[in-house]
Amino acid sequence: MLDRIKASLPSLAPAEQRVGRLVLGDPRAFANLPVSELAERAHVSKPTVVRFCRSIGYDGLSDFKLKLAGSVSEGVPFIHRSVDADDKTSDVLVKVVDNTVAAFLKYRNDASSFAIEKAVEALAATYKTGRRIEFYGVGNSGIVAQDAQHKFFRLGVNTIAYSDGHMQVMSASMLGPGDCVVVISNSGRTRDLMDACDIARKNGATTIVLTATGSPLASAGHIHLAADHPEGYDRYSPMVSRLLHLVIIDVLATTVALRIGPRLQPLLREMKNNLRNKRYA
Repeated sequence: MLDRIKASLPSLAPAEQRVGRLVLGDPRAFANLPVSELAERAHVSKPTVVRFCRSIGYDGLSDFKLKLAGSVSEGVPFIHRSVDADDKTSDVLVKVVDNTVAAFLKYRNDASSFAIEKAVEALAATYKTGRRIEFYGVGNSGIVAQDAQHKFFRLGVNTIAYSDGHMQVMSASMLGPGDCVVVISNSGRTRDLMDACDIARKNGATTIVLTATGSPLASAGHIHLAADHPEGYDRYSPMVSRLLHLVIIDVLATTVALRIGPRLQPLLREMKNNLRNKRYA
């Protein structure tokens, strides 16, 4: 909700912008103060406060305050930042999907194709030499690392995923020039992942980090794939971030597959044929 207000500010009238800045400055106070005091603090009229609420998509001040109180409180928003405690199932469905789609569209518009190209070149070069590609992540990012390993091993890549910190450090210690490691982290502040990334880099392996801009991990690797989203890693359950990471892995796997070229098709075809015996007719 606060992100929506920030994004809407430039399109609002100057008086409504002052109301918006008042909300962003202290959302908890705004949710509890009467309209007369809100108008006085923002140096606007009371109708302007109501117009602001309607301009950003709410029915009025009461509706806005109710949703604002839910977004800044602890509890349900910890599960998903756009969901309110009194939402119906239909509301939750729409909000969770819309929040995810919005994050995907933002990434599509903001993503650096240059960084992705560099990552793909490194991964494809590692594949061609038969060296190792490893994926590291912990917690939810560990699940993404496993998904990445699953996608890349089907391409005939020599790959493995580790979600245990000790295993990551041991494996990174055995990497060398020509190897490649992809380190995945929502926060970019996990000590185990930082240690493994530093070790792999010192040993000459190419390090690709998939994490938030400005985090310690973002500057620890050779190539940074930015995964920025409005989900606070210290407060919200990682839903959008996990899905965004999975999409980025899909982009990498698809592009590497295209680089491998036609010789990959017989392998995939044989794999499909062999899997048919595992399914009921």
